[in-house]
Amino acid sequence: MARWHTVAHRDSIPEGSGTAVALSGKAIAIFNDGGIYRAIDDTCPHAGASLSQGSLVEGTVTCAWHGWRFHLCDGSWADYRKLKIAVYPVRILHDEVQVELPDAEDSASHESLE
Repeated sequence: MARWHTVAHRDSIPEGSGTAVALSGKAIAIFNDGGIYRAIDDTCPHAGASLSQGSLVEGTVTCAWHGWRFHLCDGSWADYRKLKIAVYPVRILHDEVQVELPDAEDSASHESLE
């Protein structure tokens, strides 16, 4: 079963920016895209840069190291939509930004089915 984790206060992530958090051994980038909060894997698959340090424009984050661009809505690479990074559900509860992650048992059983 998935669980919600509080990662930040809504005011701590300015509009148009991102921040990195560590949850259950995962590096996750949280972005404030025009008041909509989104969460994706923080690590760029190209060279390992932190995507939370990239620039955010209209729902797409650009990696600061080599310019790879990822859509926050589905984690797809803007130049080849079949390549994707993980995205995570986000909600606001009492001005706290929360990210939903599967339990370790759930992700282990999911990985074994692939």
